[in-house]
Amino acid sequence: MEASKKIMEETETQPREKATFICARDTMDGVYPPLLLAINARRLGMDAAIFFTFMGLNAIRKGWAKKIKFQMPGFMGAIPGMATMATGMMKKKIENAGIPEIEDMMDMAKAEGVKFVACRMTVDMMELSEDDFVDGVEIWTAEDYMKVAKTAKVNMFI
Repeated sequence: MEASKKIMEETETQPREKATFICARDTMDGVYPPLLLAINARRLGMDAAIFFTFMGLNAIRKGWAKKIKFQMPGFMGAIPGMATMATGMMKKKIENAGIPEIEDMMDMAKAEGVKFVACRMTVDMMELSEDDFVDGVEIWTAEDYMKVAKTAKVNMFI
């Protein structure tokens, strides 16, 4: 019992490990992975942030999460109506597997303490403001992100 108490005391005095994830696409396969990984990083006791940039920024805009589609790669994705059909099929598979929808996953991530971060350059480029985003989004410059990323144990561009 004394050994486990000592480990707990040492863990409490050590700085928390960090994980960052970059989301640059507003597709199902671009948004689910960073959400899932960030939630699990938090559950492992790490600080976690998702840096949304370029089209990934749409995922944290008010009302946009429900519009996220599954975009098939290659020429199949260019066929009119294919993204809508593929999205419907993918949502059915997600439901059958018991996986939460993106909006629910985002709520879970926020409840777990995952930081949602918007890229300042992309916000400016798209002429957006803080009011365009879901509650709790922070806006960081690339330098702000790099200051966190250089001290993080895990950094992933998804």
